[in-house]
Amino acid sequence: MSQTPLAALRDARKHFGKIKALDGLDLDIRRGELLALLGPNGAGKTTAIELLLGLQRPDAGSVELFGLDPQELDARRRVGIMMQEMMLSPVARPRELIQQVSNYYPTPYETSAVIKRLSLESLADRPYKDLSGGQKRQVQLGMAICGRPELMFLDEPTVGLDVNAREVLWRVLRDLIHEGSSIVLTTHYLEEAEALATRVAVIGQGRLIAGGTVDEIRAHVSRKNIHCKTSIAEGAVRAWPGVEAVKQDSGRLHIITHDAEAILRRLLEGDAAIRDIEVKRAGLAEAFTEITNANRSEKLQ
Repeated sequence: MSQTPLAALRDARKHFGKIKALDGLDLDIRRGELLALLGPNGAGKTTAIELLLGLQRPDAGSVELFGLDPQELDARRRVGIMMQEMMLSPVARPRELIQQVSNYYPTPYETSAVIKRLSLESLADRPYKDLSGGQKRQVQLGMAICGRPELMFLDEPTVGLDVNAREVLWRVLRDLIHEGSSIVLTTHYLEEAEALATRVAVIGQGRLIAGGTVDEIRAHVSRKNIHCKTSIAEGAVRAWPGVEAVKQDSGRLHIITHDAEAILRRLLEGDAAIRDIEVKRAGLAEAFTEITNANRSEKLQ
């Protein structure tokens, strides 16, 4: 993977009146990766994307897209976009919308191939206004990928999608990465980022507060979850040193601890018939919560 970034923010700062949207944000987007851009509401994710796309200008710092100013046509024609809010003609058909966007690119995919890839055949010739919210998001994804872009910005792409449509989208994104595209994905579905991301960047209050692979982000949280079936009482386990929380549910004991090895030893010593033991490290959602809460606490001090 090339280490020369396709796009970059350097010490980017942006204010909207008294609101500080970005406060010295540094961010790289690398070739061949899916970067999950995460953060709580108001963290600056959308502003960062708007700067990279040339839709906003930074008050300070620098922005590059393929080494160019993001507003230059040569840079913009190498990008595909799917934003949260998109105003499209209510009477246009999906086929027409995808074809129209394709015309802006030098080597687009065939419109029929995009429709097939996203399983849009049954929707392709219906008025856009007659589609559900999830179906509209699928069409918008078709518009984002149709130009065969080198870099795509997908802002909450799976909002409103059912399980089957989300699985189709995940498969398409994986295929596009395999074909050489790079993707910046913002999402509130952390399991989505965990499943798809090559790298994660967590933004808080306009700054980069954590970055790395999913495993590296998980490593910010040392606690683990232990699940098992045991005769040891919930109350007894709760009193053990190192146990943060414990609950009984459907015949299984669920324990959260920073010292999984010591707790496992006590479980095995206390119940020779213990079974169905499962140990899980903290997921991305837990790590995200801990990182953002810590950042918020630092700001308040």
